[in-house]
Amino acid sequence: MHFNKHEYTKLLTYILSNCYDKPHVGKTVIATALYFTDFNYYELYGEPLTKETYVKSKKGIQPIHFNKVTEELIERKKIYFRKEAYYHTTLHKYYLNKIPNIKYPQKKRNIINTSIMYLITKNATSLLKYVSKDPPFKNTDFNQEIDYNNVYFRDSRYSIRKKFINL
Repeated sequence: MHFNKHEYTKLLTYILSNCYDKPHVGKTVIATALYFTDFNYYELYGEPLTKETYVKSKKGIQPIHFNKVTEELIERKKIYFRKEAYYHTTLHKYYLNKIPNIKYPQKKRNIINTSIMYLITKNATSLLKYVSKDPPFKNTDFNQEIDYNNVYFRDSRYSIRKKFINL
C-alpha cells in the first residue's frame, strides 16, 4: 500500500475546516478522525482513503505521516500551529490560514462526514476510551501498526456498513 499524500493533505484540511471553531480539538482528535475515516472507508471499499499507516500508542492513534505533512503545510503557510491551554492540559492545535472550498464526490463526502462529525464533538479523553474498543485498535499491541483488516470484526457500535448499505 502506497501512502497517498495528496488525499491525506486534502482530508486533513477538510477535517480542520470542520473543527476550527471547536476549542477542544487538538492533535489527538484530528488523528482519531483521520483513523476512523480511513478505516471506515476501508470497511466499505476494501482500501483506505489515504493509505496512511496508523500505530497504536499509549496516547492513542499515531498516523506516521502526520508530523511531516503538517510541517510542510506550515512551511507553505497553509496552516499554523499553536500550543494552547485547555483546562488542565495543553493541546496541540492546528489552524487553517484560509478555509478552502474542498470538493469531494457525494458518496465520499458522506463517509467522511459520518466518520468525523461525531468525533470532533468529543474531547481527547472520551475519544481514547471510544477508540480503545474499536477492534482494529483493540486487537493491536502497543507500538505496532494497526491492521486495516480488523474492521471486519467490528460490531454495530463501530461498523458503518449498515449506514451505507446502498452504496
